[in-house]
Amino acid sequence: MKRPNTTKSANSRRHVALLVETSLASGRDILCGIARYVREHEPWALYHEPRSLEESVPRWLSSWKGDGIIARIQNPAIAAAVKATGLPVVDVLGVVPKERFPLVHVDDGAIAVAAADHLRERGFRHFAYFGIEKENWSESRRDAFARAVRTAGFDATVYELPRAAADSWETIEEDLAAWIRQLPKPVGVMVCSDQRGPLVLEACRRANSVVPDEVAVVGVDNDVPLCQVCNPPLSSVQPGHEQVGYEAAVLLERLMNRGAHPKSPILVQPRAVITRQSSDVLAIEDRPIATALRLIRESAGQGIRVESLARQVGLSRSVFQRRFRAALKRSVHQEILNARLKRAQELLTETDLALAEIAERTGFKHQEYLGAVFKSRLGSTPAQFRRRVIR
Repeated sequence: MKRPNTTKSANSRRHVALLVETSLASGRDILCGIARYVREHEPWALYHEPRSLEESVPRWLSSWKGDGIIARIQNPAIAAAVKATGLPVVDVLGVVPKERFPLVHVDDGAIAVAAADHLRERGFRHFAYFGIEKENWSESRRDAFARAVRTAGFDATVYELPRAAADSWETIEEDLAAWIRQLPKPVGVMVCSDQRGPLVLEACRRANSVVPDEVAVVGVDNDVPLCQVCNPPLSSVQPGHEQVGYEAAVLLERLMNRGAHPKSPILVQPRAVITRQSSDVLAIEDRPIATALRLIRESAGQGIRVESLARQVGLSRSVFQRRFRAALKRSVHQEILNARLKRAQELLTETDLALAEIAERTGFKHQEYLGAVFKSRLGSTPAQFRRRVIR
Protein backbone atom coordinates (compact mmCIF):
# COMPACT_ATOMS: atom_id res chain seq x y z
CA MET A 1 0.00 0.00 0.00
CA LYS A 2 1.20 3.49 -0.79
CA ARG A 3 2.30 5.39 2.32
CA PRO A 4 -0.64 7.53 3.49
CA ASN A 5 -0.37 11.29 3.26
CA THR A 6 0.28 12.60 6.77
CA THR A 7 -1.24 16.04 6.23
CA LYS A 8 -4.86 16.99 5.76
CA SER A 9 -6.92 20.14 5.77
CA ALA A 10 -9.04 21.09 8.74
CA ASN A 11 -12.21 20.68 6.68
CA SER A 12 -11.43 17.18 5.35
CA ARG A 13 -13.15 14.01 6.43
CA ARG A 14 -11.91 12.12 9.45
CA HIS A 15 -9.02 9.79 8.67
CA VAL A 16 -9.36 6.35 10.24
CA ALA A 17 -6.83 3.51 10.17
CA LEU A 18 -8.09 -0.08 10.08
CA LEU A 19 -5.62 -2.63 11.44
CA VAL A 20 -7.87 -5.56 10.67
CA GLU A 21 -6.71 -8.71 8.92
CA THR A 22 -8.06 -9.83 5.57
CA SER A 23 -6.76 -13.41 5.92
CA LEU A 24 -9.67 -14.59 8.12
CA ALA A 25 -13.42 -14.47 7.54
CA SER A 26 -13.91 -12.81 10.93
CA GLY A 27 -11.65 -9.91 9.95
CA ARG A 28 -13.23 -9.54 6.52
CA ASP A 29 -16.70 -9.50 8.09
CA ILE A 30 -15.59 -6.77 10.52
CA LEU A 31 -14.36 -4.71 7.57
CA CYS A 32 -17.75 -5.20 5.88
CA GLY A 33 -19.47 -3.85 8.99
CA ILE A 34 -17.21 -0.79 9.06
CA ALA A 35 -17.85 -0.24 5.35
CA ARG A 36 -21.60 -0.40 5.97
CA TYR A 37 -21.29 2.35 8.58
CA VAL A 38 -19.25 4.50 6.20
CA ARG A 39 -21.79 4.03 3.39
CA GLU A 40 -24.62 5.07 5.68
CA HIS A 41 -22.84 8.11 7.16
CA GLU A 42 -20.05 8.97 4.67
CA PRO A 43 -17.82 10.38 7.39
CA TRP A 44 -14.34 8.90 6.93
CA ALA A 45 -11.31 8.39 4.74
CA LEU A 46 -10.11 4.85 5.47
CA TYR A 47 -6.50 3.63 5.58
CA HIS A 48 -6.21 -0.11 5.24
CA GLU A 49 -3.97 -2.69 3.60
CA PRO A 50 -4.30 -6.49 3.28
CA ARG A 51 -2.73 -8.16 6.30
CA SER A 52 -2.74 -11.29 8.44
CA LEU A 53 -3.71 -11.34 12.11
CA GLU A 54 -0.10 -11.92 13.18
CA GLU A 55 1.38 -9.20 10.96
CA SER A 56 3.49 -6.49 12.57
CA VAL A 57 2.57 -2.83 12.98
CA PRO A 58 2.60 -0.92 9.65
CA ARG A 59 5.64 1.35 9.40
CA TRP A 60 3.60 4.40 8.50
CA LEU A 61 1.52 4.34 11.71
CA SER A 62 4.06 6.12 13.95
CA SER A 63 4.05 9.26 11.79
CA TRP A 64 0.44 9.09 10.64
CA LYS A 65 -1.68 12.20 11.33
CA GLY A 66 -5.08 10.61 11.55
CA ASP A 67 -8.13 10.82 13.80
CA GLY A 68 -8.80 7.30 15.05
CA ILE A 69 -8.01 3.59 14.80
CA ILE A 70 -10.01 0.36 14.76
CA ALA A 71 -7.69 -2.59 15.33
CA ARG A 72 -7.61 -6.31 15.99
CA ILE A 73 -4.94 -5.93 18.68
CA GLN A 74 -3.22 -9.33 18.60
CA ASN A 75 -0.14 -8.70 20.77
CA PRO A 76 1.55 -6.17 23.11
CA ALA A 77 3.62 -4.70 20.26
CA ILE A 78 0.51 -3.66 18.33
CA ALA A 79 -1.08 -2.43 21.57
CA ALA A 80 1.93 -0.24 22.32
CA ALA A 81 2.05 1.16 18.80
CA VAL A 82 -1.60 2.20 18.63
CA LYS A 83 -1.45 3.58 22.17
CA ALA A 84 1.59 5.68 21.24
CA THR A 85 -0.39 7.52 18.56
CA GLY A 86 -2.49 9.16 21.27
CA LEU A 87 -5.57 8.71 19.08
CA PRO A 88 -8.92 7.21 20.00
CA VAL A 89 -8.70 3.42 19.53
CA VAL A 90 -11.35 0.69 19.43
CA ASP A 91 -10.17 -2.90 19.82
CA VAL A 92 -12.19 -5.61 18.06
CA LEU A 93 -10.23 -8.64 19.28
CA GLY A 94 -9.69 -8.41 23.04
CA VAL A 95 -6.66 -10.67 23.53
CA VAL A 96 -4.54 -7.94 25.21
CA PRO A 97 -7.01 -6.89 27.91
CA LYS A 98 -4.55 -5.18 30.27
CA GLU A 99 -4.26 -2.17 27.97
CA ARG A 100 -7.98 -1.51 28.57
CA PHE A 101 -8.83 -0.24 25.11
CA PRO A 102 -12.56 0.15 24.48
CA LEU A 103 -13.63 -3.25 23.15
CA VAL A 104 -16.34 -4.39 20.74
CA HIS A 105 -16.42 -8.15 20.36
CA VAL A 106 -18.60 -11.14 19.66
CA ASP A 107 -20.14 -12.72 22.76
CA ASP A 108 -18.06 -15.87 23.20
CA GLY A 109 -20.35 -17.21 25.91
CA ALA A 110 -23.45 -16.82 23.79
CA ILE A 111 -21.66 -18.44 20.83
CA ALA A 112 -20.89 -21.50 22.94
CA VAL A 113 -24.47 -21.71 24.21
CA ALA A 114 -25.73 -21.57 20.61
CA ALA A 115 -23.43 -24.47 19.67
CA ALA A 116 -24.49 -26.48 22.73
CA ASP A 117 -28.18 -25.86 22.02
CA HIS A 118 -27.70 -26.88 18.39
CA LEU A 119 -26.21 -30.22 19.45
CA ARG A 120 -28.69 -30.83 22.29
CA GLU A 121 -31.62 -30.21 19.94
CA ARG A 122 -30.31 -33.09 17.86
CA GLY A 123 -30.55 -35.43 20.81
CA PHE A 124 -26.91 -35.68 21.86
CA ARG A 125 -26.13 -36.75 25.41
CA HIS A 126 -22.33 -36.79 25.06
CA PHE A 127 -20.37 -33.62 24.31
CA ALA A 128 -16.79 -32.54 23.67
CA TYR A 129 -14.88 -29.31 22.98
CA PHE A 130 -11.74 -28.86 20.87
CA GLY A 131 -9.90 -25.60 21.49
CA ILE A 132 -6.65 -23.66 21.60
CA GLU A 133 -4.57 -23.47 24.78
CA LYS A 134 -4.15 -20.07 26.43
CA GLU A 135 -6.35 -18.18 23.94
CA ASN A 136 -8.82 -16.23 26.05
CA TRP A 137 -11.63 -16.35 23.47
CA SER A 138 -11.24 -20.13 23.08
CA GLU A 139 -11.16 -20.60 26.84
CA SER A 140 -14.29 -18.45 27.22
CA ARG A 141 -16.09 -20.59 24.65
CA ARG A 142 -14.84 -23.76 26.34
CA ASP A 143 -16.09 -22.74 29.77
CA ALA A 144 -19.46 -21.53 28.50
CA PHE A 145 -19.96 -24.71 26.44
CA ALA A 146 -19.18 -26.87 29.48
CA ARG A 147 -21.59 -24.83 31.64
CA ALA A 148 -24.36 -25.08 29.06
CA VAL A 149 -24.20 -28.88 28.77
CA ARG A 150 -23.72 -29.26 32.54
CA THR A 151 -26.87 -27.21 33.13
CA ALA A 152 -28.68 -29.69 30.88
CA GLY A 153 -27.38 -32.56 33.01
CA PHE A 154 -24.40 -33.67 30.91
CA ASP A 155 -20.59 -33.32 30.87
CA ALA A 156 -18.16 -32.10 28.22
CA THR A 157 -14.76 -33.64 27.48
CA VAL A 158 -12.09 -31.07 26.50
CA TYR A 159 -9.08 -31.40 24.21
CA GLU A 160 -6.80 -28.41 23.53
CA LEU A 161 -3.70 -27.75 21.45
CA PRO A 162 -1.27 -24.81 21.50
CA ARG A 163 -1.76 -22.28 18.70
CA ALA A 164 1.66 -23.27 17.29
CA ALA A 165 2.08 -26.94 18.20
CA ALA A 166 5.66 -28.28 18.05
CA ASP A 167 4.60 -31.74 16.81
CA SER A 168 4.24 -32.66 13.14
CA TRP A 169 0.85 -32.57 11.45
CA GLU A 170 0.77 -36.38 11.36
CA THR A 171 1.45 -36.63 15.10
CA ILE A 172 -1.22 -34.04 15.87
CA GLU A 173 -3.77 -35.91 13.76
CA GLU A 174 -2.96 -39.29 15.30
CA ASP A 175 -3.23 -37.91 18.85
CA LEU A 176 -6.50 -36.20 17.99
CA ALA A 177 -7.81 -39.41 16.41
CA ALA A 178 -6.95 -41.29 19.62
CA TRP A 179 -9.02 -38.75 21.55
CA ILE A 180 -11.93 -39.14 19.12
CA ARG A 181 -11.81 -42.94 19.48
CA GLN A 182 -12.23 -42.85 23.25
CA LEU A 183 -15.19 -40.44 23.23
CA PRO A 184 -18.57 -42.08 23.97
CA LYS A 185 -20.69 -42.21 20.82
CA PRO A 186 -22.72 -40.59 19.44
CA VAL A 187 -21.04 -37.33 20.52
CA GLY A 188 -21.49 -33.66 19.63
CA VAL A 189 -18.23 -31.72 19.29
CA MET A 190 -17.85 -27.95 19.35
CA VAL A 191 -14.68 -26.69 17.64
CA CYS A 192 -13.43 -23.30 18.81
CA SER A 193 -13.21 -21.94 15.23
CA ASP A 194 -13.72 -23.10 11.67
CA GLN A 195 -9.94 -23.07 11.13
CA ARG A 196 -9.65 -26.10 13.41
CA GLY A 197 -12.58 -27.92 11.83
CA PRO A 198 -10.54 -29.74 9.12
CA LEU A 199 -8.25 -31.15 11.84
CA VAL A 200 -11.20 -32.68 13.68
CA LEU A 201 -12.85 -34.07 10.56
CA GLU A 202 -9.61 -35.71 9.38
CA ALA A 203 -9.10 -37.18 12.86
CA CYS A 204 -12.62 -38.65 12.67
CA ARG A 205 -11.72 -40.39 9.42
CA ARG A 206 -8.56 -41.81 10.99
CA ALA A 207 -10.57 -42.98 13.99
CA ASN A 208 -13.17 -44.61 11.69
CA SER A 209 -15.85 -42.47 13.35
CA VAL A 210 -18.63 -41.55 10.92
CA VAL A 211 -19.52 -37.84 10.70
CA PRO A 212 -22.20 -36.85 11.60
CA ASP A 213 -23.79 -40.16 12.69
CA GLU A 214 -21.20 -40.94 15.39
CA VAL A 215 -19.47 -37.55 15.72
CA ALA A 216 -21.36 -34.33 14.92
CA VAL A 217 -19.12 -31.28 14.55
CA VAL A 218 -19.94 -27.57 14.69
CA GLY A 219 -17.39 -24.75 14.33
CA VAL A 220 -17.50 -20.98 14.73
CA ASP A 221 -17.23 -18.05 12.26
CA ASN A 222 -19.16 -19.40 9.26
CA ASP A 223 -16.08 -19.02 7.06
CA VAL A 224 -18.01 -20.25 4.01
CA PRO A 225 -15.12 -21.37 1.74
CA LEU A 226 -13.44 -23.16 4.63
CA CYS A 227 -16.70 -24.78 5.75
CA GLN A 228 -17.54 -25.90 2.22
CA VAL A 229 -14.09 -27.38 1.51
CA CYS A 230 -14.38 -29.57 4.62
CA ASN A 231 -15.54 -33.13 4.04
CA PRO A 232 -18.33 -33.27 5.02
CA PRO A 233 -19.18 -29.52 4.92
CA LEU A 234 -18.83 -27.97 8.36
CA SER A 235 -21.74 -26.55 10.35
CA SER A 236 -20.82 -23.29 12.03
CA VAL A 237 -22.09 -20.60 14.39
CA GLN A 238 -22.44 -17.27 12.61
CA PRO A 239 -21.12 -15.02 15.38
CA GLY A 240 -21.96 -11.53 14.10
CA HIS A 241 -18.54 -10.12 13.20
CA GLU A 242 -20.07 -7.75 10.65
CA GLN A 243 -22.13 -6.16 13.41
CA VAL A 244 -18.94 -5.94 15.50
CA GLY A 245 -17.41 -3.80 12.75
CA TYR A 246 -20.48 -1.59 12.57
CA GLU A 247 -20.69 -1.09 16.35
CA ALA A 248 -16.94 -0.41 16.52
CA ALA A 249 -17.37 2.35 13.94
CA VAL A 250 -20.26 3.84 15.92
CA LEU A 251 -18.12 3.80 19.06
CA LEU A 252 -15.05 5.29 17.37
CA GLU A 253 -17.12 8.17 16.01
CA ARG A 254 -18.30 8.83 19.55
CA LEU A 255 -14.76 8.72 20.91
CA MET A 256 -13.47 11.05 18.18
CA ASN A 257 -16.19 13.48 19.25
CA ARG A 258 -14.77 13.27 22.81
CA GLY A 259 -17.60 11.07 24.05
CA ALA A 260 -17.23 8.86 27.11
CA HIS A 261 -15.59 5.45 26.98
CA PRO A 262 -17.98 2.55 27.59
CA LYS A 263 -17.68 1.12 31.09
CA SER A 264 -17.62 -2.48 29.82
CA PRO A 265 -17.07 -4.29 26.50
CA ILE A 266 -19.80 -4.07 23.88
CA LEU A 267 -20.73 -7.68 23.07
CA VAL A 268 -22.55 -8.66 19.89
CA GLN A 269 -24.86 -11.66 19.97
CA PRO A 270 -24.47 -14.56 17.49
CA ARG A 271 -26.88 -14.57 14.56
CA ALA A 272 -27.53 -18.27 13.91
CA VAL A 273 -26.07 -21.73 13.53
CA ILE A 274 -25.63 -22.51 9.84
CA THR A 275 -26.34 -26.24 9.56
CA ARG A 276 -24.31 -28.23 7.09
CA GLN A 277 -23.71 -31.95 6.81
CA SER A 278 -21.24 -32.23 9.72
CA SER A 279 -24.08 -31.87 12.24
CA ASP A 280 -27.18 -32.48 10.15
CA VAL A 281 -28.21 -35.59 12.06
CA LEU A 282 -30.24 -36.90 14.94
CA ALA A 283 -28.24 -38.68 17.64
CA ILE A 284 -29.36 -42.29 17.31
CA GLU A 285 -27.88 -45.14 19.31
CA ASP A 286 -29.54 -47.78 17.11
CA ARG A 287 -26.59 -48.23 14.77
CA PRO A 288 -28.41 -49.91 11.84
CA ILE A 289 -30.86 -47.01 11.80
CA ALA A 290 -28.00 -44.48 12.02
CA THR A 291 -26.35 -46.25 9.08
CA ALA A 292 -29.61 -46.11 7.12
CA LEU A 293 -29.82 -42.35 7.71
CA ARG A 294 -26.32 -41.90 6.31
CA LEU A 295 -27.19 -43.99 3.26
CA ILE A 296 -30.33 -41.93 2.68
CA ARG A 297 -28.32 -38.68 2.77
CA GLU A 298 -25.72 -40.06 0.39
CA SER A 299 -28.06 -41.80 -2.05
CA ALA A 300 -31.48 -40.13 -1.88
CA GLY A 301 -31.12 -38.67 -5.37
CA GLN A 302 -30.28 -42.08 -6.84
CA GLY A 303 -33.69 -43.66 -6.31
CA ILE A 304 -32.89 -45.56 -3.11
CA ARG A 305 -35.76 -47.73 -1.86
CA VAL A 306 -36.90 -49.06 1.50
CA GLU A 307 -36.19 -52.69 0.55
CA SER A 308 -32.63 -51.85 -0.50
CA LEU A 309 -31.96 -49.92 2.73
CA ALA A 310 -33.26 -52.76 4.91
CA ARG A 311 -31.05 -55.22 3.06
CA GLN A 312 -27.93 -53.02 3.41
CA VAL A 313 -28.33 -52.65 7.20
CA GLY A 314 -29.11 -56.34 7.72
CA LEU A 315 -32.75 -56.12 8.83
CA SER A 316 -36.02 -57.40 7.46
CA ARG A 317 -38.22 -54.74 5.90
CA SER A 318 -40.82 -54.89 8.67
CA VAL A 319 -38.28 -54.75 11.51
CA PHE A 320 -36.37 -51.98 9.75
CA GLN A 321 -39.49 -49.84 9.28
CA ARG A 322 -40.61 -50.39 12.88
CA ARG A 323 -37.21 -49.49 14.38
CA PHE A 324 -36.83 -46.52 12.04
CA ARG A 325 -40.17 -45.05 13.10
CA ALA A 326 -39.40 -45.70 16.79
CA ALA A 327 -36.10 -43.82 16.51
CA LEU A 328 -37.20 -40.88 14.33
CA LYS A 329 -40.98 -40.69 14.76
CA ARG A 330 -41.41 -40.73 10.96
CA SER A 331 -41.37 -43.31 8.19
CA VAL A 332 -38.46 -44.31 5.99
CA HIS A 333 -40.30 -42.98 2.95
CA GLN A 334 -40.79 -39.58 4.64
CA GLU A 335 -37.07 -39.41 5.45
CA ILE A 336 -36.11 -40.22 1.85
CA LEU A 337 -38.46 -37.51 0.62
CA ASN A 338 -37.00 -35.03 3.14
CA ALA A 339 -33.47 -35.79 1.94
CA ARG A 340 -34.45 -35.34 -1.71
CA LEU A 341 -36.20 -32.05 -0.91
CA LYS A 342 -33.21 -30.72 1.01
CA ARG A 343 -30.85 -31.58 -1.85
CA ALA A 344 -33.20 -29.86 -4.28
CA GLN A 345 -33.13 -26.73 -2.10
CA GLU A 346 -29.33 -26.78 -2.12
CA LEU A 347 -29.19 -27.05 -5.91
CA LEU A 348 -31.74 -24.26 -6.32
CA THR A 349 -29.69 -22.01 -4.06
CA GLU A 350 -26.16 -22.87 -5.15
CA THR A 351 -26.49 -23.59 -8.91
CA ASP A 352 -28.16 -22.28 -12.06
CA LEU A 353 -29.38 -25.74 -13.09
CA ALA A 354 -32.74 -25.90 -14.81
CA LEU A 355 -35.65 -27.21 -12.74
CA ALA A 356 -35.95 -30.33 -14.90
CA GLU A 357 -32.28 -31.17 -14.28
CA ILE A 358 -32.66 -30.60 -10.53
CA ALA A 359 -35.69 -32.90 -10.46
CA GLU A 360 -33.70 -35.61 -12.22
CA ARG A 361 -30.66 -35.24 -9.94
CA THR A 362 -32.71 -35.39 -6.74
CA GLY A 363 -34.77 -38.46 -7.53
CA PHE A 364 -38.05 -36.67 -8.27
CA LYS A 365 -37.65 -37.64 -11.95
CA HIS A 366 -40.15 -35.07 -13.22
CA GLN A 367 -40.28 -31.30 -12.73
CA GLU A 368 -44.02 -31.49 -12.02
CA TYR A 369 -43.51 -33.89 -9.09
CA LEU A 370 -40.75 -31.67 -7.69
CA GLY A 371 -43.10 -28.69 -7.92
CA ALA A 372 -45.95 -30.53 -6.22
CA VAL A 373 -43.73 -31.57 -3.29
CA PHE A 374 -42.35 -28.04 -2.92
CA LYS A 375 -45.82 -26.55 -2.93
CA SER A 376 -47.17 -28.97 -0.32
CA ARG A 377 -44.11 -28.88 1.97
CA LEU A 378 -42.85 -25.30 1.61
CA GLY A 379 -45.84 -23.38 0.30
CA SER A 380 -44.02 -22.15 -2.82
CA THR A 381 -42.90 -23.39 -6.20
CA PRO A 382 -39.20 -24.20 -6.79
CA ALA A 383 -38.87 -21.05 -8.93
CA GLN A 384 -40.38 -18.88 -6.17
CA PHE A 385 -38.04 -20.47 -3.61
CA ARG A 386 -35.00 -19.76 -5.82
CA ARG A 387 -35.96 -16.11 -6.31
CA ARG A 388 -36.54 -15.63 -2.58
CA VAL A 389 -33.24 -17.06 -1.36
CA ILE A 390 -30.87 -15.50 -3.91
CA ARG A 391 -32.27 -12.00 -4.21
